[in-house]
Amino acid sequence: MSLSTQFYTMLSMIAMGSFFGASLDTYQRFLNRKNRKKLIVFVNDILFWIIHGLIAFYILFLVNYGELRFYLLLALLCGFSAYQALLKKFYLKVLELVIHLTKETIRFLYKLFITLIYTPIKWLVLFIIGALLFLGKVLLSLVKFMVKVLLWVLKVVLYPIKLIGKGLLQLVPKQVKQAFQKLFNVLEGYFIIIKNVMTKGIHFIKKIFRI
Repeated sequence: MSLSTQFYTMLSMIAMGSFFGASLDTYQRFLNRKNRKKLIVFVNDILFWIIHGLIAFYILFLVNYGELRFYLLLALLCGFSAYQALLKKFYLKVLELVIHLTKETIRFLYKLFITLIYTPIKWLVLFIIGALLFLGKVLLSLVKFMVKVLLWVLKVVLYPIKLIGKGLLQLVPKQVKQAFQKLFNVLEGYFIIIKNVMTKGIHFIKKIFRI
């Protein structure tokens, strides 16, 4: 291994040591050990060091094809110590600032989403539902009015026929009257059934539209 390669390898390991220190502080900041179960902390610690070990070996492989020397471990420790002594306080302040800015950005985006998207859609849906209910009430009222008008027209139209029928009924023999009376009773029963069904239907519609 040439001198330049050794030099680059040492610089890489020093940088990796500093990176390990920053990663460890970041990991500790987000792990929240006091509120975590021991098993979860243990598994996270194992995964953390495995991942960082693989990263260190990958960097070492890129620099000197993975040749491990004792002084490289010292370089890692030097980088870690340099971070602890010189960069830790500054990095923690920057980390807290980034976390704070991230939280504020998420809150701002959430409020923006609520204001520009969720609230207009909510009011639009409520308006459509209200309009449909109002239209349903209007149509139902219109149908009821038309039914009343139709019944009134039928009464007016059928009244002369009723008078004529009464006059003709006086001329009809009793046997024919009895036959017609039976037929009328049967038809009256059917009409009562139809009337009850229609009444129940109207009450059901009223309950739906709360009229």
